[in-house]
Amino acid sequence: MHLTPTSTQPTAALAGVPSGIQSHGVWAGRRQVFIRFATEAETAQMYSASALVKELTRAATRATFHSIGVAGRDPVGNSEFLLAVLAALDVSLPVLLETDGQRPERLASFQGARGLTVVQVSATLGEGDAAFDRQLATLQAAAAIGVRHAFAVTPGPDVPDAVVLRAIERVHATAAGTEVVVHPVVSEKPGQLDRRWATLIEQASAVHADVQLLLRIPPPAGLR
Repeated sequence: MHLTPTSTQPTAALAGVPSGIQSHGVWAGRRQVFIRFATEAETAQMYSASALVKELTRAATRATFHSIGVAGRDPVGNSEFLLAVLAALDVSLPVLLETDGQRPERLASFQGARGLTVVQVSATLGEGDAAFDRQLATLQAAAAIGVRHAFAVTPGPDVPDAVVLRAIERVHATAAGTEVVVHPVVSEKPGQLDRRWATLIEQASAVHADVQLLLRIPPPAGLR
């Protein structure tokens, strides 16, 4: 369905408004309706804020969801559009805003945004030092506006455990109330997980109390 935006409303390119199971992070396993900002490789549809509000309201009245998940390419960069949607949306669903953490300066504008419950920074720890510094700044900014803030990390296969631990230490030093979720890279046989992940979480919990190990839910069951 192609929705034609009006000229007086903020608009954004979305990959649709799918529903499904959140694949990762603090609400992994929860049934959500998603606002998915389109990536460069995806077919995009232009939505006005009011058109998206109608779509979300229709979805929320036809089925039961735990929450709304905001994800995709640069949702925080579309802050004007997203804030217009949240201001007009009248459904009693909490909102999880997932970001790569590269626009910490935009978070202040979300203070008091209706429904916004969690800001989640997703990372692999392979993005580089400058990118990680901005991710920390995003967690700090989320704490400053008074919303739950989470760090969901899926370490790349070449990321040593010591780097993961150091990252969690820096997360704790920056925003001690951050919920940390570590998604292990599963390269072992199905049903098996290397014991080093248990050791990693034990060590991480010694420096930051709120750390959990969760397996990601792969597609097609899991969405993000």
